[in-house]
Amino acid sequence: MAKITDGYIDFKGYKTYYRIVGEPGGGKLPLLALHGGPGCAHDYLESLDGIAEKYGRQVIYYDQLGCGKSVVPGSHPDMWCAELWEEEIDVVRNALGLENIHMLGQSWGGMLTMQYVINKQPKGVNSITIASSPASMDLWLSEANRLRGYLPENMQQALKQADIDGDYSRPEVVEASAEYYRRHVCRIVPHPDFVDRSFDQMGEPYMVMQGASEFVVTGKMKDWDYSDRLDRINIPTLVTSGIDDEATPAISEQIYDGVKDCRWELIPGTHLCHVEYPELYNSIVEKFMEEHE
Repeated sequence: MAKITDGYIDFKGYKTYYRIVGEPGGGKLPLLALHGGPGCAHDYLESLDGIAEKYGRQVIYYDQLGCGKSVVPGSHPDMWCAELWEEEIDVVRNALGLENIHMLGQSWGGMLTMQYVINKQPKGVNSITIASSPASMDLWLSEANRLRGYLPENMQQALKQADIDGDYSRPEVVEASAEYYRRHVCRIVPHPDFVDRSFDQMGEPYMVMQGASEFVVTGKMKDWDYSDRLDRINIPTLVTSGIDDEATPAISEQIYDGVKDCRWELIPGTHLCHVEYPELYNSIVEKFMEEHE
């Protein structure tokens, strides 16, 4: 077992929680992993612990402010924005002495990674892995609604009605959503404990940024789009996605085509292919990082 340490970093008058697996050294730069949501916690990424355990590379996670153990008491809808979490990346890097790193962002975490490297043009980032992430929310929603068109007709109608009246708690809507998630988000049922820990902690940041549904964005992310700025990414980039991922090939291809120095690995699985095929996934990411130390 790799050594695990954790702690908190001061940020905006609150505390950002971090978790470090493994120790630095061995000529390998640490991997900083950014979780999705927005509003999830880092736990569902913990299959990446295998990179530390098998390959001896330190893996560092943190819960974005307002998520998981980075608690912000009360309701603060005005606080949650992409710019807040973009700023937090440098705060974490500075506090933990992460001058030279690799980065991996999964889902929203990959969106945040792209935003960070485009806007900040940071030094010391040797590579980035964009894991099952869109560069455009418009394309993401278009593909999500295309995928749900393959659900049984009664499930499609249940979801359409929920989009109209906003009631996603009806049993038929819950059933339809669960089937979509089984097909395109995580096919391991029941979910591993470390995945459920993340999903169970979804809170206000998700509602503020996304909304009540995967299929209709009513929050602040509605107009998020960096697809026309992908050519500003000047860092070696690995795109990963699952064959049955809600981040469809059309979504991944947009990034692959837009980033100059980019590789794309399409592997078995869904949105959580890193959980479903951890050894394969970790080996792909590790090999890419080794090429860009």
